[in-house]
Amino acid sequence: VQLQASGGGLVQSGGSLSLSCAASGSIYSIGDMGWYRQAPGKQRELVAIITASKNKNYAASVKGRFTISRDNAKNTVWLQMNSLKPEDTAVYYCYGGSVEIGPGVEPYDYWGQGTLVTVSS
Repeated sequence: VQLQASGGGLVQSGGSLSLSCAASGSIYSIGDMGWYRQAPGKQRELVAIITASKNKNYAASVKGRFTISRDNAKNTVWLQMNSLKPEDTAVYYCYGGSVEIGPGVEPYDYWGQGTLVTVSS
C-alpha cells in the first residue's frame, strides 16, 4: 500500500492550493484519511481528518479556510486550502488509517511522502 501526495507549491498569502493523495495497492478498506503538517522546528500536527462515513474534523487554525474531502471508491483524499497564511507553511503529509488489505486482515496505518507548501507574505 502506498499513499502518493501531490499539489504542494509556493503561493502568496491569501492564495489557494489544493492537495490530493491517492492510496494504491491491494486495498480492501480505509478508515480515516487525513492531512497532517510539520513546520520547521515544530512537531507534526493534525490539519484535517475525514472518516469513511465522511465525518470531518479540522484543526482550529484552519477551520473555515480548509476543506477536506474524499472519494472512497478511488481511495483518494483532497485538501482545499484557501486564504493561506505564512503560518500554513509546512510539509503536508497525507494519512490513511486502519487500512485493510483484506477482510479480517490486521489493519495498518500508512503515511504519504509529504508535499511542501510554502506561503509567502
